Amino acid sequence: MENYVGKRLDGRYEIQEIIGVGGMAVVYKAYDNIDDRIVAVKVLKEEFLANADFRRRFKNESKAISVLSHPNIVKVYDVSFGDRLQYIVMEYVEGITLKEYIEQRGPISWQECLKFLIQILRALQHAHDKGIVHRDVKPQNIMLLQQGTIKIADFGIARFSRSETRTMTENAIGSVHYISPEQAKGDLTDEKADIYSVGVIMYEMLTGQLPFESDNPVTVALMQVQKEAKNPREIKSDIPLGLEQITMRAMQKNSADRYQSAAEMLLDLDEFKRNPSIKFDYSYYVDKQPTRYADRVHEQLPVPPKDNTEDDNKTADKKPKQSGSKALPIVLGVGMGLVAVVLIVVLLLAKVGFGRNGTKLEVENFIGKNYYEEIQPKRDSEYSKYNFEIEFESNSQKTEGEIIRQTPSAGTKIEYSDKVILTVISNSTVEVPDVYGDMYSQAQTKLISEGFIVTIEQVQDPSRTVGTVISTEPEKGAQAPRGSMVKLLVAVKYRDNLAVVPSVVLWTVNDARAMLEDEGLIADVVYTNSNENRDIVISQSEEKGTLLEKGSTVTIYVSNGLPPTTTPPTEDPSSTTDPSSTEPSSTEDPSSTDPTESTTQEPESTTQEPESTTGSAEVIL
Repeated sequence: MENYVGKRLDGRYEIQEIIGVGGMAVVYKAYDNIDDRIVAVKVLKEEFLANADFRRRFKNESKAISVLSHPNIVKVYDVSFGDRLQYIVMEYVEGITLKEYIEQRGPISWQECLKFLIQILRALQHAHDKGIVHRDVKPQNIMLLQQGTIKIADFGIARFSRSETRTMTENAIGSVHYISPEQAKGDLTDEKADIYSVGVIMYEMLTGQLPFESDNPVTVALMQVQKEAKNPREIKSDIPLGLEQITMRAMQKNSADRYQSAAEMLLDLDEFKRNPSIKFDYSYYVDKQPTRYADRVHEQLPVPPKDNTEDDNKTADKKPKQSGSKALPIVLGVGMGLVAVVLIVVLLLAKVGFGRNGTKLEVENFIGKNYYEEIQPKRDSEYSKYNFEIEFESNSQKTEGEIIRQTPSAGTKIEYSDKVILTVISNSTVEVPDVYGDMYSQAQTKLISEGFIVTIEQVQDPSRTVGTVISTEPEKGAQAPRGSMVKLLVAVKYRDNLAVVPSVVLWTVNDARAMLEDEGLIADVVYTNSNENRDIVISQSEEKGTLLEKGSTVTIYVSNGLPPTTTPPTEDPSSTTDPSSTEPSSTEDPSSTDPTESTTQEPESTTQEPESTTGSAEVIL
């Protein structure tokens, strides 16, 4: 194996050190001297270059994989395919693998497990939507960042779900402990193979051990095909039953009995989050019916025996033959199953497929604008729909704050969760102000006014007032590039007890509720008249970045699709969450409760967004 440390690839990537070695490739840390950033370069081993068919497929598919853009997927910046060298240039991520985290911690809490799983499944759904199956999902390929963010790596061996994707057992790709039974047998694989691997990871996180273990990889592969795993609650009794059921369904041997998509598994996890004591009734599930829950299933009454009465005799000549009478319920059952499948598809598309307004976001042109003057002050209002990531570059020939590059380019249509990377000129530094002892909100305002982006790390310190700043990184008085990130170390009595309110304005009510729940907050939905599309959040009671105790309620004001000038009905709607209502769901007049109310009596006041400071805030767990 050739060592590339100290060499420069294509005159651009200066290899610094080896950071990982896998079965197919060696991963190096490198410096990109064109884009001025640290990257990870994954170089394929020489033995994989000998097969021309492999090189062709790897080239075509890796280019397609590079279009994946999701906050929970390691970004691919560049690919290179030569006869003697093939490599992929990826985002350099500082953190540990999920495997290392599990080995350090042992079984992890189901709450933390849930947080990781949601991120993993969202990333996989993004890939599956583009027809790409990972096929090597395992905790060794999942990076865990300091703030609790998950990033999936190694999409380099993925395959298109629409193409023939066989994995021969003698050349199986991926760890045998996590591969699906169909992979172990060399059968065709699709996105449901990834679902099985997620189930194994979920099993390992909850129990601290793998479902199948042996010194012989072939034995493990046979176990994946033939043996049923021990139920997680037999290993660790405090695992909630509902979570065990989700785990075991994801690990079904027959792919038709598993979740059919990551989105479908997310729906059950969402149900579990709402009610951790829920019990799923999978005994009725035959891949044609929606998930049912035990607490929602009525007891089935016994069918009384048939009585050959006179009425039966009268209608006997109208009855079909016995074989037909048996076939009729089957036909009806299949028909009902098809209807159920259609309903599931519609619900899934409505939940995960259409974003905010049922459309994708067309990226506007930011090049030439001044980030500090035109973008940053409006990040929580006009530009709240964008998921910006800011990179800085020094160039004395350019104006301070000028945006010189953007990815993706203007006019590209993206998902609302996709990142938009802006490269901003930063030729000057700013002194980090002294905010030690200040309340978080005051410190955030000071830092943002100096042009910094703010993040938070909670530090358990019962001796200090909750919410006060202990210190900053960089320290007070230090010089830092304008627009760079400053971390506030904020005192809390119990670590992870505080949540940072996200901005949910312009998101759908379902997405907004999920975002708040991800932070440990509860959404109180109030519908009101607005010019926005129905089910779109128009304002929120707490500003973005506000610190609240987990479990606190945030009121979100949602458009019911009716303009503000519409005359309200004389009666209150019966449901507080009916989007078709013409009145707010609360019993009070929204004009008196909406925190966005202005001092004027113009009807448009109900649609104004709350004023908030600019900048961003994230909790580092």
